[in-house]
Amino acid sequence: MATQFGVFVPQGWRMDLVEIADPVEKYEAMTRVAKAADAISAFDSIWVYDHFHTVPTPELETTFEAWSITAALSRDTSRVNIGQMVTCNGYRNPALLAKIASTIDVMSHGRLYCGLGAGWYEHEWRAYGYGFPETRDRMRMFREACEIVMKMWTEDYPTFEGEHYSIHGPINEPKGARKPHPSFWIGGSGEQVTLKLVARFADACNMGPDPETLRRKFAILRGHCDAIGRDFDTIIRSSNIPMFPLKPGEDPKVATERVRKSVGATYEDYLSTVWVGTPEQLVERIQLVIDTGVNYVIAYIPEVAYDHDRMHLFAEQIIPQLH
Repeated sequence: MATQFGVFVPQGWRMDLVEIADPVEKYEAMTRVAKAADAISAFDSIWVYDHFHTVPTPELETTFEAWSITAALSRDTSRVNIGQMVTCNGYRNPALLAKIASTIDVMSHGRLYCGLGAGWYEHEWRAYGYGFPETRDRMRMFREACEIVMKMWTEDYPTFEGEHYSIHGPINEPKGARKPHPSFWIGGSGEQVTLKLVARFADACNMGPDPETLRRKFAILRGHCDAIGRDFDTIIRSSNIPMFPLKPGEDPKVATERVRKSVGATYEDYLSTVWVGTPEQLVERIQLVIDTGVNYVIAYIPEVAYDHDRMHLFAEQIIPQLH
């Protein structure tokens, strides 16, 4: 398949709404980005994070809840798919999550990308009273959740008895609008659990953008697919890339000063987490990711709540050069 592209909307998690005081205006800034992306044919999707507290440190700042805004954005837009990168399994019962997702898939006329992962942000787990199970237990919960979600979408009276979850014939109608079920995206790259779940259940997977790691993980995923007789190429292989496209003539250190101040990062620290460069430089780096087998790139673009220009740079000067 040809490479497709998505973009995150600013919801506050990355301290990307802090310059706006009014909470209503914060939401409107977010939805303006969603509507702008909806009007740009280069974008297949918009995305939100499933987090409650900001990064890099938890601050008393806005972070809009993922599934509420997924529902709202499904009605604020008309064309793009809407996804979460990714839902934290520990924050919602998986049967309820499947029901929520089915409803929003209908609300959006079949445009939902339902992302799910095991979760990792300990601070917000504990703050909201979920505890923080050991990795082993979180992965077992995640495995059971994936099976329950798929049963909820494909069976009329599903049953499941697990170590952490059970369901006893729940009715989930309507199951969604997309056929055969809402698009299911699994985030993470654990080789013995997560990638096996991708092979078994997922329409798409998501991993970081390091090319060497991607090659290794895709080889392992291909092996898991072969083991169960699934065609590896039926899985969308996505990667998230935080990027800061520079406008013509901009000095990178000066251009990033505003956003670096909001997250408390030096220029050197910022470069370790965000790709800063001209469109030509970013094309070169992104193409290396695509060459590993990634066929879906999701961009996080800082400051887009205040200025859409860098999103347009990505759509107009970077995407057309990628293949």
